[in-house]
Amino acid sequence: MNTIKIHFLGASGTVTGSKFYLETPELNLMIDCGMFQGLKELRQQNWNPLPIDVSKIDLVLLTHGHLDHTGYLPRLLKEGFKGKIVGTAPTLAITRIILLDSAKIHEEEAEQANKEGYSKHNPALPLYTVKDAERTIDLFQSKEKDQWISLTEHIRYKFRYNGHIIGATFIELEIFGKLFVFSGDVGRLQDNLLESPERPKWADYLFVESTYGNKLHPEEDVEGILSDLIKTTIRERGNLIIPSFAVERLQSLMYLLWNLYKKNKIPNIPIFIDSPMGNNVLSVFEQYPHWHKLPMNEYRAMCNHFNIITSYGDTWKTIDDPRSKIVIAGSGMVTGGRVLTYLKQLIDIPSTAILLVGFQAEGTRGRQLLEGAYELKLFGKYYPIKAKIHHLESLSAHADQSELLHWMEDIENIPETVFLIHGESTSLDAFRVKIKDVHGWNVQIPKLNDIQEIIISN
Repeated sequence: MNTIKIHFLGASGTVTGSKFYLETPELNLMIDCGMFQGLKELRQQNWNPLPIDVSKIDLVLLTHGHLDHTGYLPRLLKEGFKGKIVGTAPTLAITRIILLDSAKIHEEEAEQANKEGYSKHNPALPLYTVKDAERTIDLFQSKEKDQWISLTEHIRYKFRYNGHIIGATFIELEIFGKLFVFSGDVGRLQDNLLESPERPKWADYLFVESTYGNKLHPEEDVEGILSDLIKTTIRERGNLIIPSFAVERLQSLMYLLWNLYKKNKIPNIPIFIDSPMGNNVLSVFEQYPHWHKLPMNEYRAMCNHFNIITSYGDTWKTIDDPRSKIVIAGSGMVTGGRVLTYLKQLIDIPSTAILLVGFQAEGTRGRQLLEGAYELKLFGKYYPIKAKIHHLESLSAHADQSELLHWMEDIENIPETVFLIHGESTSLDAFRVKIKDVHGWNVQIPKLNDIQEIIISN
C-alpha cells in the first residue's frame, strides 16, 4: 500500500493562494505556490510560515505564471526550499516578470509606509525583496508541454495546453499508476489571442478550478460597449481608466482597441499603457509566437499604436495631459500598481470612467467599486468616488461554468474524487451540485489546510 497525503494550503474555500502539497513515498512536490489576494485575513496568511516542513519539498510544478499561483515562491525559499521550480518556458518567463515586479512593489510599499507612517509595523517590511525574487529565479527549470517527464520509478508528469494566459497548462501527474489532474486556471473556448484549452481524457483524482463555477459569462457586444464608452469619454472630455492584469488581459484589450481603430469604430484617441510588467509581458509574446494566435506583423503594428509608459515621471505627465485619453494600468483587481496613482488623482471627477474587466475577488478595491462603494482607500487615505464604474465580465480569461463542464466532458472514466478549488463558497457549492447533476461524480470541497489521504494499492 502507498499513501499519498495532499495538503490544501491555498485556493481552498477561496480563489487565490494556490498551493497543493503532495507527500508520496518516493517524492514530495507542490503544485503551484501562489500568494493570497483580496480579504485582509487572507493577505495576512502570506506572512505565516506554511504548516509543513518546506525543506522536504523536492520540486514545485507551476500551472502558469499568475501571482496567485506563483507569488509565494520567494517566501518558500525563505522557509528552506532548495528544490527545482518547473514550468513551461513562457510560464517561467511570465513568473520571472511577476516576481520581480511584485518584489519591487513590496519594497516600494514598505518604504512609503515607513515614510508616511501609515503602517502598524515599525518598521514596515516587504513581504520579500528583489534579491529574494532573483534567488528564486535561479531555481527555474523549463520543460516542454505534451511530454511525460519521469521523476522517480513510479511518478511522472506532463504539462498540457490550457489557454487562459500564455504558457498556461493543466498538469497530469501519475503516481503509482493513478492519474492526478490539476486544472490550474482553465481558459476560454473563444479567445482573441489563444487557442482553446486541451482537455483531459482520464482523471482518477481531479482538482478543478471553480472561479466562475456558478456563472455563465454574458453574451456582450464588447466592441459596441467599448466604442460607446470611448465616445462618451471624449464627449465629456474625461478619462477612461482600465485597471488591467498585465498578463493576457492587457494584450487582449490592446488587440480589441487596435481592431476598433482599424475598423474606424473609434477615433484616434491617445491610449497609454502604464504597466511596466505588461510591457515586459509583450516581449514574452514576441519570444514565444507558437504559444498564441497573433501574427507577428499584426502584433508589431498593434504595439506601435499605443503610448507605452516606462517611467513613473511619465505617469504624472499622462495625468497632467489635458486631452481625453484611455489609460490601461495594472493591477486588474486594483490591489496595487500604477493604476492607484491615476485613481487617486481622477476618481473624484464625474467625467472619469473606470472600466473593470475580469474577476474581482472578495476584499479587493475592484470588488468594492463593482459593488457601488462611495469611497476608496488609497495610500492610507479615503477618496470619494464620483467616477462612473463599468464592468465587462465577458473579457475574463477564466472559463465559465459551461466551459468548465466542456473541459471535463472528455474524461472517459469516473474519477474517484473531484476536488473543487479556486472558488468562493457560493461558486464552489453551485458547481458541486452541477457536477453531481451532470455526471453523478463524487465531489468534495476542501477547506484551507485540510489534509486528504489517498491509499493506492501496489
